[in-house]
This record gives sequence, C-alpha cells and structure tokens, in this order.
Amino acid sequence: MARLITQISRCVIKTVSHDLLYTTAKSKIALVIMRSITTTQYLRDERWYTDKHEWVTVDGKIGTVGISDYAQDALGDVVYAQLPDVGSAIKKNEECGALESVKAASELTSPVSGRVTAKNEAVESKPGLINKSCYKDGWLFKVELNNSDELKNLMNEEAYNVFLKSDAH
Repeated sequence: MARLITQISRCVIKTVSHDLLYTTAKSKIALVIMRSITTTQYLRDERWYTDKHEWVTVDGKIGTVGISDYAQDALGDVVYAQLPDVGSAIKKNEECGALESVKAASELTSPVSGRVTAKNEAVESKPGLINKSCYKDGWLFKVELNNSDELKNLMNEEAYNVFLKSDAH
C-alpha cells in the first residue's frame, strides 16, 4: 500500500494511508482537520525556554510557567516560593516573583506577557515540589497570553539543550 508522508509542522511528520485520501472534497476537509489536530497537539506538547531557565507550555491562550530542571538543580532545595497573584498583569522578561533555596535566592521572570489566571498554591505551601517535579507538579503559575508571537523568541527543547552546553548560561 502506498503511503503519503505529509509534513505537518516542523519536527512533526504524519503518515497517512493513500487509500484514505480520496479526490473528493470530503477527504480534503478530513486531511485539513487531521493537520489541525496534529499541529494543535504538537504546540500543546512543546515546552519553550528562556535564557534565564524559565519554561512555558501553551494550551490555547493559556501558558503554564515553571523553571527548568537545570534551574531547580542549580538552586538546590527550594524552601520558599513567592508567585504572582491571580489577576495581576505581567510582562515578558520582567520580575514577577521569587524563589529561595538553601543556596541562593532567585527572581522569577515571566517568559510571556499576560494576566495571571492561576498560581500553584501547592508550591507555595510545599516549595520542594519544584525540586521533585519541576515540569509536572512543580509548575508555578498560569497566564492568559497577550501575544502568542512572544513564543517565537523562546527556545524549543532542542535549542535549550544546546544552550545549556554553551558557556552563555
């Protein structure tokens, strides 16, 4: 059976059986829907990083923000987290909170602009969650994005890993 490989988005390839592709308008609509679903899933799963080691994932217009594994390891045991209040407006690259550890204190900088829709109260009461699960349970806050184009200036995971190997961080 012949296969048609269609590039959906960078780094994402979707294989579609040739027999699913009919020359009717219905099949073209189905292919567009499949592309949309795959692209949306791809963007939702992507984690974007700053050079200050914050990350953001996006689901629709809501971004979830946290710090990277590298950052939590460099900080050591996090003992205090001050997160932005729900409803507050934050701007990209501006301080919006703080994290303190047994080693050091670090300001929290937002990777995107928008209005805070939620903060992880579990992290405020148990900051060690950041060390145990910085990408899942240790997320910091959620923000409704003002401008999704700001994501274009952030690093994807591959670029961030290259950045970590450089002397720039």
